Amino acid sequence: MTLKSMTGFARAAGENEGLTWVWEVRSVNGKGLDARFRLPPGLESLEPGIRKALSTRFRRGNFQISLQITRANHGSNLRINRDFLDLLVEEARHLAARLGPGAAPASPAQLLHIRGVVDTEDDGARTRLAEEHGEALLRSLNEALDRLARAREEEGGRLEAVLREQIDEIARLVEEARNNPARTPEAIRERLKEQIARIMDTGTELDTDRLYQEAVLLAAKADIAEELDRLDSHVAAARELLEQDGPVGRRFEFLTQEFNREANTLCSKSNAA
Repeated sequence: MTLKSMTGFARAAGENEGLTWVWEVRSVNGKGLDARFRLPPGLESLEPGIRKALSTRFRRGNFQISLQITRANHGSNLRINRDFLDLLVEEARHLAARLGPGAAPASPAQLLHIRGVVDTEDDGARTRLAEEHGEALLRSLNEALDRLARAREEEGGRLEAVLREQIDEIARLVEEARNNPARTPEAIRERLKEQIARIMDTGTELDTDRLYQEAVLLAAKADIAEELDRLDSHVAAARELLEQDGPVGRRFEFLTQEFNREANTLCSKSNAA
């Protein structure tokens, strides 16, 4: 099984009966499957088909899907929503009066740039756009989504290689720690003797039984066998995850926390420089 990344980008262009378009699809990390669309007016009816195409290919990720269209030899047919424009002009006057003489008035260019004031097609033309080209547009979108899926798989493959390398390195370090000469009974005994000798050199009266108990406790705390066994278990679990199908990111996040916890404990017990 190859890991799949949740980040990627793809685009696809198409043409049908004088209409050209470009789809762009971006995806980033997400706990579930979420999509946001930027479609030209009149093409909102494509959204159910877009969501279906997404859900058949992906399980997780935040997606941004945009569509840009251009009509060949399509003459400009500007329509100005004068009722809306008159309302904006009146509101601008009221606002200027409230703010006082220092307020800069809204310019005609600014008013015309407000969405909904100027349009190039009527509602009927927009509806026909979806009816006449919707099927071709969705076929082109499927091409973009297939490319995105391949891009996510390719990045996932690169991430998998890095993860396998890091897991192998952890396994090597665990084995190195297990075979460290400082863990031999002789080395532990020698360190205990040195520590006890330093205490005895202080001349302080010490209870022999208490000293023995402290030595046993110190030796137990210095033992890292349990941490090494847990790290071996986490290495095996991580390798198993890489062979599984389906999302594994959150389980890898948990394993990463466990690796860090055991490594911190091991280092705090370490007697080797």
